[in-house]
Amino acid sequence: MRCVCVGVVGFALLLGLIATPALDAAQQLCSGDVCAAHITRSAKNHWELVLRLKDSQGHRALARLDCRTQALSGDLQALDRAAVDQLGLRACHLLPQR
Repeated sequence: MRCVCVGVVGFALLLGLIATPALDAAQQLCSGDVCAAHITRSAKNHWELVLRLKDSQGHRALARLDCRTQALSGDLQALDRAAVDQLGLRACHLLPQR
């Protein structure tokens, strides 16, 4: 009976991990008028995040963020740089380190 209970609990945990997107909270991550519409971890470098950013005026940008050095790269000219920097710091702290 114990084996069945452990199996059911394990399956429930696995189902919860699969059913819940890991970065669902990122859709609500904003700083000032800049929001991260989508955040993914780089497939090549686990310390790097790829952020799709947008602001309240409709400007969009794709940024690559190195969480080790807090270095941002990408075409961010149309966005408020201070808000983007703050958003990058928050994104790195939200995602678990590997």
